[in-house]
Amino acid sequence: MKRAGTPPPATATVSDAASIQHGRRVLAIEAAALTALAARLDDRFDAAVRLIAGRGGKVVVTGMGKSGHVGRKIAATLASTGTPAFFLHAAEALHGDLGMLERQDLVLAVSNSGETGEILDLVPHVKRLGLPLVALTGRPQSTLARTADALLDVSVAEEACPLGLAPTASTTAAIAMGDALAVALLEHRGFRREDFAALHPAGTLGRKLLRVADLMHVGDAIPRVRTGSLMTDVLREMTAKRLGVTAVVDADGGLVGIVTDGDLRRALAAGDFATTRMVDDVMGRQPKAIDADALAALAVSIMERHTITVLFILDADRKLAGVIHLHDLLRAGVV
Repeated sequence: MKRAGTPPPATATVSDAASIQHGRRVLAIEAAALTALAARLDDRFDAAVRLIAGRGGKVVVTGMGKSGHVGRKIAATLASTGTPAFFLHAAEALHGDLGMLERQDLVLAVSNSGETGEILDLVPHVKRLGLPLVALTGRPQSTLARTADALLDVSVAEEACPLGLAPTASTTAAIAMGDALAVALLEHRGFRREDFAALHPAGTLGRKLLRVADLMHVGDAIPRVRTGSLMTDVLREMTAKRLGVTAVVDADGGLVGIVTDGDLRRALAAGDFATTRMVDDVMGRQPKAIDADALAALAVSIMERHTITVLFILDADRKLAGVIHLHDLLRAGVV
């Protein structure tokens, strides 16, 4: 027996060619809506950007239904591009979540009709808190638009739904406006690729843009001995720090040499090793180093080119500031 609400089985009356035509019609309508949206972008958009950029708090995006889904996407895009933001469900806000709002915040209300009951019920509370209100709506003459401090007009000529019921072109326009807003704010703040990477540490771009300073060992974790140290001190330091090397520094902290596990093995194999020898007699005198601000990917490149597993990091005065091992780069996903 057929269950209530189960869609009828597909029939052969709709051909593949017809489906393609329907799809093209939807995309054409939505593309036309975006073209029209871009053509009428005006000073109101700039006013919204400046209003948001001038606030010291967060952008609190709110909406209901499909506009709520759009709002969540806009909030996520803003947050990932340097504008602190989160989504607040309009109905939940009226049942206790208003406590999430702070004095420095700004509210971005998404409502295609501009007459959504929960949104309009929220407006007086937003005003009472003294928060600016930006309306993103498809009805520039709506109640929401008239009460807003800035208006983002996302009206469309028609929906792509042939019944004119399902939000299609209107939601596309709203999402696109959110993207335009986020990018304009990104440009306004001078947000860089490095800033984006810092907010996406688990992503591919984040790994590519990690810097040596993000991964290096510093302070007491750096294996190092002074020039003139005995090899007993070298062995003790290398055993304690477990990186397979130790730096050799002068009295001022300048990097002058390196001792590796390989150096120790070669000295033993040649019968030329004694714990009473000084490190100056065993160390290599051209240790490879890199700046802390360099990309971690560059550190990998240097290691591969010289067939080594460790690089030292120097500060602006060319003194030892850190050390990075190939295993650190592997763990971070740079390799």
